[in-house]
This record gives sequence, C-alpha cells and structure tokens, in this order.
Amino acid sequence: MSAASRTPLSAAVAVATALLLSACTSGGVSGGGGDTNFIMGKDGISTAEKGKRDPAPDLSGKTIDNKQLAVSSFMGKVVVLNVWGSWCAPCRAEAPNFQKVSTDLKAQGVQFVGINVADAKESSALAFEKTYGVTYPSLYDPSSKLMLRFKKGTLNLQAIPSTLVLDREGKIAARSLAALSEEKLRSMIDPVLAEK
Repeated sequence: MSAASRTPLSAAVAVATALLLSACTSGGVSGGGGDTNFIMGKDGISTAEKGKRDPAPDLSGKTIDNKQLAVSSFMGKVVVLNVWGSWCAPCRAEAPNFQKVSTDLKAQGVQFVGINVADAKESSALAFEKTYGVTYPSLYDPSSKLMLRFKKGTLNLQAIPSTLVLDREGKIAARSLAALSEEKLRSMIDPVLAEK
C-alpha cells in the first residue's frame, strides 16, 4: 500500500475512532459539567437520591397544538419529560414505547410531557404525533430555549432524544440521554412512582 493510499485510510480510522469514543461517552457527560448529583447506572440511566435532587426549571409555553401548558401544573404527579424531534430516528423508534407506558401509568398518577425541539414547523411535530399515536401534550420549543433553562450538566443539547423523570415535588429524579425501550423506560419510572 502506498503512503498516499494509507493517509485517507488513517484519517478515516481516526475519525471513526473519535466518533465511537464520543458516542460512548455522551451518555455519561452532559452539557459540559455541573454538579447535578446524578449517579450513572449500568443501564445508562442516571439517578439522583431523594433529598439530593435539583428542581426542574420553569417549563411552560405553547404546545404543538397551540395550547398553553405549564409542567408545574402537574405537581403531585410523577412527570416524564421526553425531549424529541420529528426528524430524529431514535425518537421515532421510542415513541410507541412512550405512548404505551403513558397510557398504562396514567391512572397511577404519571403524566408524560414532550418537549419538541428543532422542528421549524409545528405541522411536522403534529404529523409525528399522529403517526405514532402520541396523546400526551408536547411543548413546542423550536429553538431549544426550554432546554437551556436546565441546570448545567442536566441535559445535553446534542442528546436527542433525552428523558427526565420528575418526582412528585417537581425535582429531577432520573435521566437518560439515549432512546429508551419500554423496559428501560419503566425501570426509570417505577422507583420514583414507588416513593411516598
């Protein structure tokens, strides 16, 4: 192999290695630091102990169907926040899981709320919800301003989808910076739901 043909191959290997390493670490580091009291589990889900949790910021505004919503109105319930975009393939993969679990746990006091990011048109977000049968509300956040309200280190703007579970006091109890299966989603919610 000539030196000229090795150079592009070496560059490609270096790029692939960098991408692999960044993909492997993106779930453990979020938003460039910040002390969020999260402990990473083997399943990629981070949790914060009761008494060491940060409150969620004010999350209110217009929904994708042009209504007003404040997440604080669900105080007293366990709230599952899912950051998604209609353009995001992993979001499409997890959407049926979220709808099923939302339906199953609603009577137990669990409220799902989406945060739709980076969709320039509400119609794209509405089409996504129709396609996947999503019935819970989603705040419309095309510029991702709501995500910037979270304490540094809580969410990563590049990690879409992301999911947070808020306890009944509106504090962040669990976090995932990756798409979730139904089983992983339930494993995130169940311990918070069991808290008294």
